[in-house]
Amino acid sequence: MRSLQKTALAAVLFGLGYLTGTTQTEPVEAVQAQGTAGANAPSDAVAKEISTVYTALQSAKDILSQEGRYVPATKTLNVSAIVAGGVDAVADLEAGRGVDPETFAALYADQASDDIRPEITTDEHGRLMYKGKVIRMYSVARLKQMYQERLRYTGETEAEPTF
Repeated sequence: MRSLQKTALAAVLFGLGYLTGTTQTEPVEAVQAQGTAGANAPSDAVAKEISTVYTALQSAKDILSQEGRYVPATKTLNVSAIVAGGVDAVADLEAGRGVDPETFAALYADQASDDIRPEITTDEHGRLMYKGKVIRMYSVARLKQMYQERLRYTGETEAEPTF
């Protein structure tokens, strides 16, 4: 009789645990990933400022292009290159010396310009190649030089390294 009571008590406790686990005491909220439509849309003021900045960047790009200082390898506007006084991404690709970070990212995002696209392939490791050479990012020294140019044009003061 004692084992029957223990078994019944264990079954009741198990049942109560199961019921407690399956019933919801708090409502479940739907979670959305960042970037879903309308989730965190910027205000109208932010959208207007972005539009103003884009227009100014387009104007700077046009002038840099006329001076031969901005030769993109991608369809997208290269903000870093413009703010740094321009880059010749096509010459960088041709020389195999690496490209600026924004060009690098845009190439991997399948945004190569129509002139460059036919020369882009991938190797067995999934790395992008231009005319058979792996596309790399600028060296650390070249990146530092680019950011120094950027500081010169923007009037920012150089921040202390955090590492």
